Parts: sequence; C-alpha cells; structure tokens
Amino acid sequence: MDEDNYVQRRSESPPSGLDGRVVPPLVLARWCAGNGWPVHPLAPGMKTPPGNCPACKAQRHDPRTCPCPGAGRPCHGFHAGTTDRRNIDSWWTASPDSGVGVACGPANLIVIDIDAHSASVPDRSRLLPGIPIHDSVDLDGLASGFDTMALLAAYRQQVDPAKDTTTLRVRTPSGGLHVWYRLATSKIRYRSSAGSSPKVALAWQVDVRAEGGYIVAPTTRTRQGTYEPLGAVRHPAPLPGWLASELSRTGHVVKPQKTPTTTVPRARGTRSPRAAHRVLDPLLDEVARCGTVPEGAAFTEKLNRAAFTAGGLAAAGHLDESAIRELLTATAHTARPWQTSHNEKIIHDGLAAGAYRPLHLKGRS
Repeated sequence: MDEDNYVQRRSESPPSGLDGRVVPPLVLARWCAGNGWPVHPLAPGMKTPPGNCPACKAQRHDPRTCPCPGAGRPCHGFHAGTTDRRNIDSWWTASPDSGVGVACGPANLIVIDIDAHSASVPDRSRLLPGIPIHDSVDLDGLASGFDTMALLAAYRQQVDPAKDTTTLRVRTPSGGLHVWYRLATSKIRYRSSAGSSPKVALAWQVDVRAEGGYIVAPTTRTRQGTYEPLGAVRHPAPLPGWLASELSRTGHVVKPQKTPTTTVPRARGTRSPRAAHRVLDPLLDEVARCGTVPEGAAFTEKLNRAAFTAGGLAAAGHLDESAIRELLTATAHTARPWQTSHNEKIIHDGLAAGAYRPLHLKGRS
C-alpha cells in the first residue's frame, strides 16, 4: 500500500462544525491529526503561533535542533507540528481558545493562498512570473490574486483553482481563499513562497504554503473572522498536474539534499555495541509499539528520545551512526508509515542533538 492511500484510508470523518458551525479547537486539532496532518497551536484570536518558551525567546537557535518540540512544548511554530494525541490534548486543554495551524510540509500538503489585498497593481511583466502578457490582453479590472490565478489557468486552459470544487477550499476572513491540495508522493517537495517575491512566485497576490510553512485549519476563528470551508468537499484532492508543472517552472521544487551527518568527532577506543544496544533497544521497542496505537502514543517524544540516545552512543564510539540511523528510520516508518518525512526530521534532529552529548557506558561487553 502506498503512503497516499494509507493516509486516505485512515482519514477521519469531518466534525459536524466543518459543515457550517465552528467546532471546538481541540476537536478540530484531533480531526486534522487523524488525517495525518501535524498540528500546532495558534495564539488565541490570531493566525500566528504563540510565543516560544522563555529559554527559546532568550536564545536564538536552530528550531530543528531545539529539544522543545520533541519534549512536547509547542515552540517554534510549525516545527512543533505533531499528530501525537497526548500533546494535542495537553496543548488545547491548557489553552482551549488557541487556533489550529497545520504544518504543510510534514502533512504532504500544498495550499494555494489567493489574496484579495488592496494594493497597487504592478507592471504586467510581474503578474505571472516567466509568462509575458502581450499588450493586446486587456487587464482592466485586474485587482487581486483571484484575477491572476484565473489568468494563469486561462493561459493553460485549465480549471481555475479558485473554482475547483473537487478539493477543500477555505474562505479567509480577509476575503481571500485557501485551496488545499495533497501531494501524491513525498519524493517531490515544494517550497513556500509569497506572490510579491521577485525570485520565487506563482502569481501576483498568490502565495504558496508548502515546505517550511503552515496553514490555518478550516473553521478556526480569529478576531478578524472565521476560516470558512466552502462547498461540500472537506479533504484535499491530489495536486493537479498542470499546477505541479507551474510550480516546477517557477522554481518551487526543493532540490533533494543528502541528509547531513553530525560533524562531532567520534571518541577513540573500543566499541561496546552490545552494551549500547541494551540501552537503546528498549527505546526502539517503545517506538515500535506505537504502531499498534493510531494516536495518543507519544510517538514523537519516544522517537526523539531514541534518536537522542543513539546520537550520544554513536558520538561515544559505541555504535555506527549510519547503521543506527537506518535502524531508527526503519522502526519509525513501520510504526508511522504515513509521515516518513516527519519521521526522518525527528531522527536527524535527535541524532544531531545527541552527538553533542556523548554517552559513555560503564563497562564493556
């Protein structure tokens, strides 16, 4: 079974609020997580995440190596995104009015964010990056991302995403529209962008929410209004091929990179793999047992702990880092096959953090 079909089979039915009424944020967060979409809190009444914990506020650091998300603290916005039921219940019980954000990259989602802001219309050469619009094309009345998106679709003779009734569409409080799509594979990743960017943009006043970004979940309520789902469809359709081509043409494809390895020198001395596995194997068993529990098993925390411990053991010279990475990855993917990219991120970050704290064992075997 491929990853995409697995996610679809385990998708939960929408809460009744997605049919017109606002649902409690905790119920919404659980529904999103049930679809395999990692969620994180938004500040009450806002569309942005809350502030970090005091330690993270006081020190600037890479959120990918911060222990807070792995320990169940919702620091660093979408980096804390999780499907772990225990963390979700804890976060929204502590702050029941917090909104719900969805981390797009780990969720294998790409959202076309069509804006309707009041702004001066730029020169026609900047409306559709890479596509020259001939002077004969009448642009009178063009005023927003709805117009540029319709123009792009017309050029390609395709259905305007704003009118795509086969997928989840969400009207924003500002009058814009979020058009949700899912990726058929995790092998091709797309970067987020802003429609005003001079480098990577799909169209003027059309943002892309993908890798490195998040989206506000439907029915979330802010001080400006509610993110209201339109029509009857409540799940994202596959990203249309023509849109995938446009995203590739405009530079949105993230080029694959080799997973970086830690640069911390390995300790010299005799390895103790048996003793190391006596420490690590119980942690791996906890990760593996999460496969019998769809949610609420603290999977992220357990995988992070195993990876951190493995990193310390490798740094001390007891285990081979590349071999233990493969073992962690295989265990995690077996337990949570629908979130492979998220699993790999947890493993990489945990190994990197653990490498800075070599774990020296007493005795050898």
